[in-house]
Amino acid sequence: MSTAWLDAMPAFAASGINCPDAGIAAVSSENAMITVHHLNESRSQRILWLLEELEVPYEIKPYWRDPRTKMAPAELQQVHPLGKSPIITDDGRAVAESGAIIDYIIRHYGGGRLRPDPSSQDYDDYVYWLHYAEGSASLPFVIDPIAKSFGKMATPLQRRVDHELQLNLGFIDHCLAETDYLLGGELTAADIQMSFVGELAVTFLDTDRYSHLDAWVTRFQARPAYRSALERGGSYRYARQPAA
Repeated sequence: MSTAWLDAMPAFAASGINCPDAGIAAVSSENAMITVHHLNESRSQRILWLLEELEVPYEIKPYWRDPRTKMAPAELQQVHPLGKSPIITDDGRAVAESGAIIDYIIRHYGGGRLRPDPSSQDYDDYVYWLHYAEGSASLPFVIDPIAKSFGKMATPLQRRVDHELQLNLGFIDHCLAETDYLLGGELTAADIQMSFVGELAVTFLDTDRYSHLDAWVTRFQARPAYRSALERGGSYRYARQPAA
């Protein structure tokens, strides 16, 4: 079996990253302010929103997708070897992965805000949403365009993808049936982590049958902190225009 692909791998050993802690890597830092390495049209928009909700000072280092491939630029690998956004740098370290970033910011800067009491059952639900967002909920959205690109050849896979989309969106909609936000009447970081899933749904799918999910997206996108994050982050195709 050919191992030529290994030659194209970034030099992880040279990065100074210890693999068990690969999501939190040592970097040089000239100041203590959080820097969001923000890729346009990406999940990193929700990190800007979180920081706006907490009113935590931050700066943005922008990156732009390749107009042909739509992939992140190679320079992001200088921040973290996987080269995927979002990434933040803070206090001499780089933190990657949305859930890890949100947990890091909430623990270091939240002051108890945007999360339930860690001793409560609500906190267990909060942790569930943080993991579910990039696990079961996001996966069918990732596979769907791949399946569609193969046309009829991928019909069995497409049927499974459609089932998973309906299953997950129905579940989220049910959880929002009697509440404004995922954990009750107040926004938490669980909503921020889950927001990208909701935005994908209302952008690419008919959400008439998921009216509670649809209303949730409209509700959180109308928040002043969300709109402030849009002003700072730039173009974001998943944001609806606010009602007149």
